[in-house]
Amino acid sequence: MAYKETHNRFTDWWMKVVIWREHHIKERTFVVFLALVVGIFGGFAAQLLKFIISSIAGWLTSHFSTTGANYLYLVYPVVGIVLTVLFVKYVVKDNISHGVTKVLYAISRNKSRLKKKNMYASLVASGITIGFGGSVGAEGPIVYTGAAIGSNIGQAFRLSPKVLMVLVGCGAAAGIAGIFRAPIAGMLFTLEVLMIDLTGVTVMPLLVSSIAGATVAYVLEGYSSEFFFSQSEPFLTSRIPWAIVLGVICGLVSFYFTKVMFMMETIFGRIGRQIDKIIAGGVVIAGLVFIFPPLYGEGYGAINNLLEGNVSAVVDGTIFYVDRANVWFIALFIASIILMKAFATSATNGAGGVGGTFAPSLFVGALTGFLFAYILNNLDLGIELSQKNFTLMGMAGVMSGVMHAPLMAIFLTAEMTGGYNLFLPLLIVSTLAYITIQLFLPYSIYTMRLAKAGDLLTHQKDKAVLTLMKIDKLIETEFKTVRPEMNLKEMVDVISVSTRNLFPVVDSEGYLKGVVQLDDIRNIMFRTDLYKKMHVSRFMTAAPAMIDINESMDKVMHTFDKTNAWNLPVVDKGKYVGFVSKSKIFNSYRQVLKHFLDD
Repeated sequence: MAYKETHNRFTDWWMKVVIWREHHIKERTFVVFLALVVGIFGGFAAQLLKFIISSIAGWLTSHFSTTGANYLYLVYPVVGIVLTVLFVKYVVKDNISHGVTKVLYAISRNKSRLKKKNMYASLVASGITIGFGGSVGAEGPIVYTGAAIGSNIGQAFRLSPKVLMVLVGCGAAAGIAGIFRAPIAGMLFTLEVLMIDLTGVTVMPLLVSSIAGATVAYVLEGYSSEFFFSQSEPFLTSRIPWAIVLGVICGLVSFYFTKVMFMMETIFGRIGRQIDKIIAGGVVIAGLVFIFPPLYGEGYGAINNLLEGNVSAVVDGTIFYVDRANVWFIALFIASIILMKAFATSATNGAGGVGGTFAPSLFVGALTGFLFAYILNNLDLGIELSQKNFTLMGMAGVMSGVMHAPLMAIFLTAEMTGGYNLFLPLLIVSTLAYITIQLFLPYSIYTMRLAKAGDLLTHQKDKAVLTLMKIDKLIETEFKTVRPEMNLKEMVDVISVSTRNLFPVVDSEGYLKGVVQLDDIRNIMFRTDLYKKMHVSRFMTAAPAMIDINESMDKVMHTFDKTNAWNLPVVDKGKYVGFVSKSKIFNSYRQVLKHFLDD
């Protein structure tokens, strides 16, 4: 009882604060202030996640041998997945996988509202998954966490969905900026991946939150880059043709990575029981991590080794340690890791682990760029490429292709390594990788699921507005229904009390059988001699088309254009729900467009 009274008093006090703010602080000014708060919390959340991962991984692997196999690699990832599944099932009690996709869905379909539990759920679950060796990244979960922080802070102040969208972007930007110490990349992530438009309303909050998240990281970790990189060899213009080739290769590798991820996701989706998913995914990830230890966790240790020129370290802790001096074995080993990373990542998530594809794309890109230069340097072709430089370029290339975010990939790679002197080759590789994968896949690994369902909010205003509209809000239900067995007299009685000139025909179970239009029976409706003889089943007609209640508005408009109809029936698994009219869609469209474009 005391708790309830305290809660009620707090609620009353808080509402007074909210009302005072609405009357005394302009919304734009307040949003910038909230962006700062969201950025600080997002930065701390990123640092906490990194601490959880490094602590668990350090505790589990600090005693591992570098000169031979470590059989605990067969155990740790499975234990991590099991612990994550138990945490999600009994504590979170919600699906928190595919964090970035969930954020995109919230923006498109849920008015940018995310649950309170999302502020901690992904952080804890991914920390366990990655710390125990799950071959996924922490960036997707921190985006989900940061976005949830922004959404819930905005909801607490009763802000509109339009403003919530900005705060969701601020939280995501702060998470990326905080985990990579890359403020520009954090902002670009929201523009390219979350597809939030850069306008007068969004630019300042996004900048403030990104800077705040990165500042928290710099204060706690020091003013240094995420990866150690010292450019000892300049990039020569004679290497530009090789950068072009690498860009195309990175695009093809991105295509392979994305296709394997979705293939494995489909396979795991067909497995019914969770225990079977754990067994199947556990066997895959444990086996791959044991054979290829660089697949353990995020794989940032392997990236640092390559950037430092410590090539042979990639076989440390494996059964292949004795082959560390064999150039072509090293090349084959790295190529195998590139091919297997997508399987390891998808198996981790498919089994029930929680993690993203952000770090895996960086990892695959680094190995791809390194392997490209490494092979050319050892073919006695008289070519001498900087393996460190091409490692960096590969990171930008594959990330650009997988995420369809070339600008973010360029700035993120430069910011987290300090490799600003490689801006030209980073631009070349990132752009060509993006162009290459666009030939095969128009959507990124994050947006493909939503695009297929028609739930993707894009920079194209027309499609974005249609995405924000929901068909269940447009359905008109005041139409009088009739039955096929009703006679003309009964039909006329229904017409006499109806305000519409269109009548859906349904059977006893509510399934739509056709429609009756008033104009079609106007010539017989007053012929009393036909009242008993003529039945609805004789003069009803088929609807031009039927709209399923779950269809996207983009598809609904396509149906209207194809049929030239003005009203179309809406059904739910064949059962009549109501009608949707073109005029009501247009009215709603104008309202949403005005709201959408209002700065």
